[in-house]
Order: sequence, then structure tokens, then C-alpha cells
Amino acid sequence: MRHTIVPPYLLRRLTTLEDPAMAHVAQAARESLAMDESIRQKRAVAGEEGARRGARRLEPPARSIFDAEQSETLPGTLVRSEGEQAGPDIAVGEAYDGFGHTHALFREVYGRASIDDDNLPLLGTVHFGRDYENAFWDGQRMVFGDGDGMVFGRFTASLSVIGHELAHGVTQYTANLIYRGQSGALNESISDVFGALVEQRVLGHTAETASWIIGAGLFTDRVQGLGLRSMKAPGTAYDDDILGKDPQPDSMNGYIDTVSDNGGVHLNSGIPNRAFYLAAAAIGGDAWSSAGQIWYDTVSGGTIPASSDFITFARATAGAAADRFGAHSIEHAAVTEAWATVGLGM
Repeated sequence: MRHTIVPPYLLRRLTTLEDPAMAHVAQAARESLAMDESIRQKRAVAGEEGARRGARRLEPPARSIFDAEQSETLPGTLVRSEGEQAGPDIAVGEAYDGFGHTHALFREVYGRASIDDDNLPLLGTVHFGRDYENAFWDGQRMVFGDGDGMVFGRFTASLSVIGHELAHGVTQYTANLIYRGQSGALNESISDVFGALVEQRVLGHTAETASWIIGAGLFTDRVQGLGLRSMKAPGTAYDDDILGKDPQPDSMNGYIDTVSDNGGVHLNSGIPNRAFYLAAAAIGGDAWSSAGQIWYDTVSGGTIPASSDFITFARATAGAAADRFGAHSIEHAAVTEAWATVGLGM
């Protein structure tokens, strides 16, 4: 299953634009949707097999960045390998650095040996397709489009997007959550969590000072929006004549029951996203070593089923908080209260 950062409902909105000045955007959105659908079922065998366990060495990243040169052929031409100096292509440098920052979070904070916990090389392809309005993890590599230049810019520009997509790989090798309904929304939310944490750690932001925006820097100046999603306040990331209003709910009161978007995986992810933000804010300090550690313990601990629903995951995070910090700790109280606030009291 290809995991894309831009939800299909947003691209479909762009295909309806009738303004002649936006014809290029509408066509780019149609082609991006068609491209996504054409290889939606292509996924690496490793993704179906789940976790591999190796010798538990914590090695430096092994990054390889390829250039598709606006084609739809993967992987493209190798343009930068691990340890090589940066060249003039900004997208190549952003992908390379983003891979390094994501690897560092999982290695240095959670003791994880790359995506698969067995030092999997990190592969990325930039300049995929012509005006492709998305980025995705396909089970083996991360792929970046350049955007249409009017609504979306290049997708390497957002560190939270890079962290998000690589985190799909972590979920693939751990809980391997089914990408539909509530388990799919959890899959998306977990990627948002670690995408945000990668960015916060690089910027030195605390839970209080962080923006909690996923996809900051993706929109051009034409768009009235901060990014694709807000973890702090789902439903407020954008409100724009072109894109419409961010439709994410922030609690179970607004849960969206739909068959589109794989059962609302990009929509209802706002609910667990807000729970994570609330827990991190209540604990205070940096979010990656507290709430982030609890979420990582939950995803990697083997206690949640691939079909997990929200309440099962919520209970598992409460258990992980108690195991690591104590049943009477601030961390445990923050996690249980956060879930209760979004309508999932235990």
C-alpha cells in the first residue's frame, strides 16, 4: 500500500477548480490522483512480512538519493550516496538531511536501528513525475514530487513530511496497522506524531513552543493555510478558497464515518493526533522523550493488533506509560486524560 502525505479528498477538491488561471493546478491534481491509483497496490514484500530482527547494531544512516528527472520510473538515477558532499540540487539536499534527522531520532532517542530495526538503508527519489502533488512511502523507499508551483511547492521542503513518511516504514515493521478505518487512522496519526517530533527535535522546540503543524512549508503564498494538518487543533490547518476548510475532527463527537479515503484515514487521524498533543503538553518539556517514548513503546511493543481501533490503542498507551513511568506518574495521568478529552475515556 502506498502511503501518501496529501489526502485524496484534497486533491479531488483541486480537480474541480474552474478558474482558467488554475487549469494547470486542476490538471496536475487529476494526474497525481491517477498516478496514486495506478500503483496503489504495489508494495514491497518486506512490508507484508513485518518486522525483521537482526543483530541490534546501531549503525549510522545509509542514505541513497535518486533523481527521477520528472519521470515515473523508480528509482531513477543515483545522485547522492551516504557521506558525499551536497550538490546544487536543493531537493536532493533536503531529502538527504531529512533522512538523517529522522534516523537520528529513532536511533538516539529510541535505540532503533533504522526503519526496520536492522539498519535498513534509507532510499529516496526526488523529482518524481511532472507537477506531482504528493510524497509517499511505498514500503521500500520514499518518493517526492515537486508540486504544481501554484498550490504546492516541492515536498522535500517539509521535515515533518519526511519524518511522517519514513515513520510509515517503522509502523510497517512493528504494529503493521491495517490501512483502513480506525487502524488506518492510527497508522496516519503515528506518522504525524513522529514527523512532528523529528521537526521539533531539530528545531529545539518544546511541546509548548512547537507549531504542531504537519506539512509546514508545502503551500505556496497563494494558499491561506499553515500546512496539511494541525495536531494541536485539528480542523484549523487551512481555510482557503482553493482548498476549502480543513475537515479533520478533533474528538469522537465529530468522527467521520465514510468509505472514501480508506475509511477516513486522513480525516479521523485528527482525533488521536490531538490526544498525543494534549498528553505531550500536559507532561511538558520536549515531547520526543516523554509522550513520544510512550507512543514508540506502544507501536513497537507487540501489544496491539494490526486491526487496532482507537480505544485499544488508547489503553495500550496508558499501559505503556504505566510500565515506563509508573501507574501514578504525571505521564500516565496525562495520557489517560488526553484520551478522555477526545472522547475515549478508559
